[in-house]
Amino acid sequence: MTTRISLVRTADRAAGVARAIELLQTNPVKGKAVVLKPNFNTDDPAPGSTHNDTLRALVLKLQEMGATKITLAERSGPSDTTRNIMEHKGIPALAAELGFEILNLQEMDRDGWVKVQPEGSHWKDGFLFPRIYAEAECVVQTCCLKTHQFGGHFTLSLKNSVGLVPPGLGPGGEYPYMNELHSSPYQRQMIAEINAAYATDLIVMDGVEAFVEGGPHVGKRVRAEVMLAGRDRVAIDAVGVAVLRQLGTTPEVSRGKIFEQDQIKRAAELGLGVTAADQIEIVTGDAASEAYAAEIREILKGS
Repeated sequence: MTTRISLVRTADRAAGVARAIELLQTNPVKGKAVVLKPNFNTDDPAPGSTHNDTLRALVLKLQEMGATKITLAERSGPSDTTRNIMEHKGIPALAAELGFEILNLQEMDRDGWVKVQPEGSHWKDGFLFPRIYAEAECVVQTCCLKTHQFGGHFTLSLKNSVGLVPPGLGPGGEYPYMNELHSSPYQRQMIAEINAAYATDLIVMDGVEAFVEGGPHVGKRVRAEVMLAGRDRVAIDAVGVAVLRQLGTTPEVSRGKIFEQDQIKRAAELGLGVTAADQIEIVTGDAASEAYAAEIREILKGS
């Protein structure tokens, strides 16, 4: 099994989103209702959260590709409500302008969730997961390029799925799912296991700016000027880790083989994507992108 990951060297988010998707030479959204997962853990500037320029470009591209409907569905982090964070970022106004819908996962009742218990899971009794994602006709995700200082080590496409588990909702009362996750020595494996609950049809990673230390909300910011796209969460995260290593990052992200990183290893074990670096084909469309991709391929090869 091989998979394509497109790489575009750019500082222009709008052009980068469109070009990265076009390089994949596939259209998984045509004629389908799309559920869109951004990174709105907080409303901090990108890469602390999804940049509005990236979101705008992605929605416009999906509409151009023939998506019949787009629903942005998200839950934000512990510091503020999802409603407030979306309002601070201007998402309701953007939705009205571009014609997409918003579902605030934090405000759903129990009927909006399904119970998931992946085989061999490190979750004590599984977790609740949004029905809209579990039953989606098509899922598109956009994530950021950054490290994670609270145990995740990095937060790319796999880690972005943590926002799909409620912090405390449960059928028997308020079970603290996020407390279980963040207190577990298997936190990174549990992050990967959330991803077994759903499939992705398209992922766009905004690496125009990156956190190479700190994260997820604030950190050491660098201009990475890269946009990635693909359909395989394991592959896109492996390439993202290679980019972080090229930029110079934390010991946790730098050490060992990329496919031995806990999130990536567990996701591969669960069959969520490729299992080795040689199964990833990085595609580019210009000389600057190809020169950068050559560096990333070498880092992957050594992993």
